Amino acid sequence: MKVLIPTKLDKAAAKLLADNGYTVVQDAAKKLPELAAEHPDANVLIVRSEKVTPAEIDALPQLKLIVRAGAGYDTIDTKYARRRKIDVMNTPGANSNAVAEEVVAIMLAMARHVVRGDVTTRAGQWEKSSMMGTELTGKTIGIIGLGNIGRLLVKRLTGFDVKVLAYDPVASASLAKTLGVELTTVEEIFKQADYISLHVPQNNDTKGMVNAKLLELLKPGAAIINCARAGIVNEADIRAAKTAKKFFFATDVYPKDEAGEKPVADIADLMLPHLGANTHEANFNAAMRAAEQTIDYFEKGITNCVVNKGLPDGLDANYQKLAHVLTSLGRQYLGENHPPHKIETSFYGKLNQFAKWMLAPITAGISSEFDPYLEAADAQTFLTQRGIDYQNREVDNSKHYGDSMTIDLLSGKDTIRQVSVRGTLTENNLMISRLNNFDKLYLEPTGHNLFVEYSDEPGVIGKIASLLGEKGINIIDIRAPQDLTSNRSLAVIKVNAPLSTELVEQIKKCVKATNAFCFSYN
Repeated sequence: MKVLIPTKLDKAAAKLLADNGYTVVQDAAKKLPELAAEHPDANVLIVRSEKVTPAEIDALPQLKLIVRAGAGYDTIDTKYARRRKIDVMNTPGANSNAVAEEVVAIMLAMARHVVRGDVTTRAGQWEKSSMMGTELTGKTIGIIGLGNIGRLLVKRLTGFDVKVLAYDPVASASLAKTLGVELTTVEEIFKQADYISLHVPQNNDTKGMVNAKLLELLKPGAAIINCARAGIVNEADIRAAKTAKKFFFATDVYPKDEAGEKPVADIADLMLPHLGANTHEANFNAAMRAAEQTIDYFEKGITNCVVNKGLPDGLDANYQKLAHVLTSLGRQYLGENHPPHKIETSFYGKLNQFAKWMLAPITAGISSEFDPYLEAADAQTFLTQRGIDYQNREVDNSKHYGDSMTIDLLSGKDTIRQVSVRGTLTENNLMISRLNNFDKLYLEPTGHNLFVEYSDEPGVIGKIASLLGEKGINIIDIRAPQDLTSNRSLAVIKVNAPLSTELVEQIKKCVKATNAFCFSYN
C-alpha cells in the first residue's frame, strides 16, 4: 500500500505507517496535482487543508481512502469520492484543545492590548495610559456550540472564575449541569456576554448567523471571537454595526487559507493566520490519528470515522433522507429554545432491520453540527455527550403501516414538550403522513412549508392567505387536517419563497396560533 502525504504533517504519521509496512511519500513542497501525477499508484491520501477535487481523485485511480488529518473536511469532494467508491475519513477531536487554548489567548490579548503594546513599545513609545485593560475574572463568556472545542473551552476558562452562558441546539440540561454552564438562547448570549466565542460548523443553517439583528443586542465593549468558519459571520453587518457602536471582533478564519488581502482587515481588531490547530501537539495528534485510523481501516476493517459511508444492501437512501426530514421537522416544531433530551423511534416493515443506519441522519436532524454520513456509533457518542437518550421501540407490524417510520422528540424536565412525526415513501417521494394527532397529512415536504397550529374556527386559512398575498407570496398547496379530540387544526401551506421570521410571527399573532414556523427542505 502506498500513502501520499502532500502536506506539513508531523513525521510521526509517516514513521508509524512505514513501521507497519506501508510505502510513504511525504512532500509538502509540491502541490497535490503534481505529486499525484508522479505517484498515480497511491492507495491512500492524507491531507490537512489541501483541496481534494474530482481532478485530484481521478489522477489517483488506485485510491481507496482519503484521510483528513483534522475535523473539518469541506475541502474534500466527499460525494465524488463516494461515487468512486473511495472512503473519506476525518480525525475529530485531534485539534480541539489547540483551538480552545487559542480562544483563551485571544481573549487575554484583547483584554490587555498585548499586540498593540508590543508593537508600540518596540517602536520606542510608551502608550501605557491608552492601554487600560480589563480582567477576565468575573466576566460573562458566551459559547455558541458545545462540541469538542466548546466543551474544552469551558474547562480551560474554569480558573478565571467566569460565568459561562452556552447555546447548543441539542445540549441537554444534564450536560449543562455537568459542565457548569447556563444554557440559553443565542440572543441572550449577545445581550449579556462580554466575550462571545463561535464554535459551530458552516452550513445552510449557520451561514451568516452573526448578523445585524444579533449585533444590535451587543453590550458596549463586548468582543466576538471567530475561530470556527468565516462564513458564519456576516462581514457587511459587522462593518455597519461597528460604525454605530463600540465592540471588538477577532478572527482566525477566512474564505481562503492563503496569503493576500483579507476582506475583514478593516473591521477586525485582531487577526491571526488560521492558527487554531497550528500547534506541535495538535499536529502530532492529528498525524498519529490519521496513521492509526489508516492502519485500522485496512487491517481491522474499522470505519468509525468514515464520513461518506455507502448503504447496506436493500436500503433505499431516500429512507435516510426521510429520517432526517422527520427529525428536522420535529426539532423545528419544538422550537429553538426547547432542545430534545430524548429521541424515540419506531421502524416498520423492512425498515426495522436498518434501524442503526437511521441514527446518523436522525442525529443530523436535531443538530446541523453532526454529519449524516457518520456511523451509528458516532451518532450515539454525539447524543450521549449532549445528554440525549435514544430508544428504538419494538414495533407491531400487524398495524400494517408498511415501510414507514415514527420519530418522537421529547424536551423539558418539569413540563414535557413532545412531538411525534410519521412518514414513508410514496412513488419514491418523501411523504409526511402524521404530525402529532394530525393524521392523514400526506405532505411532500420539499420547498417552503408554513405550519400553523390553532384552535379550530372558520376563516383562519383565509386570514393567513391574505397576509401572504400582501407580501407577494404565492400559495402552491394547502393541507388542513384536524385533531377532533382537542378541537385543533393544523394548516400546512406550501409557498413559493421562504418566509421571514417577522411574517411568521405576524401570522401567528393574527390567528392566535399556538405554534407557527416555516420549514424548508430541498
